[in-house]
Amino acid sequence: MSDIAANLAAIRERIAAAAAAAGRDPGSVRLLAVSKTFSAAHVREAYAAGQRDFGENKVQEALQKIEATAELPIRWHLIGHLQSNKAKKAGPAFAAIHSVDSIDLVRRLDAAALERGARPDVYIQVDLAGETTKFGAPEADVEGIARAASGCQAVVLRGLMLLPPWFDDPEQARPYFRRLRLLRDRLVEDGIDRSHLGELSMGMSHDFEAAIQEGATLVRVGTAIFGTRTVRT
Repeated sequence: MSDIAANLAAIRERIAAAAAAAGRDPGSVRLLAVSKTFSAAHVREAYAAGQRDFGENKVQEALQKIEATAELPIRWHLIGHLQSNKAKKAGPAFAAIHSVDSIDLVRRLDAAALERGARPDVYIQVDLAGETTKFGAPEADVEGIARAASGCQAVVLRGLMLLPPWFDDPEQARPYFRRLRLLRDRLVEDGIDRSHLGELSMGMSHDFEAAIQEGATLVRVGTAIFGTRTVRT
């Protein structure tokens, strides 16, 4: 864990450089530290180094860490697939949920958050590659989900999320990042309030610089901060 602070500093420098190269304000890109499979002690180490946003894949694992770090003002993000039957637990527990992929799910989250007085941000996960091993809404369904989310009482639509195919060469992921940005722009042209689509959650440890150059406002970085995972999720 002694490397976490140094790793965070290095990632922040790379984020700032990528933003500057794209003519963007480095402050327009937020870093989400993906702490899935790592312990609450790792989270505390990153928090001590100034990190405030953390991402988890599984609801139960996240709830345990949320409880273990309850005294810290952390913003917890759910970035993994969310089953509809877990919406009641997830809605009030997270500051943001990145994996909304249906109208039914966003409505369930809204009802759960409304019941508990919560106001989570939500992102629509978009499937641009049609990979059977991954989740996400087909591009044709995104506008309907966005309109449903915009009309919710408790959850707040903030933008779109993308998990592109894995490529050794990050440049091969760039077209997917660009497509997500262009999809967002089309939705705005079609009347979705831009305030609901200002965020693009895309880019991970190996390709976040390309994502930033294509418009990412939030990058999800795990192994480059915490090290190699011993358990894959």
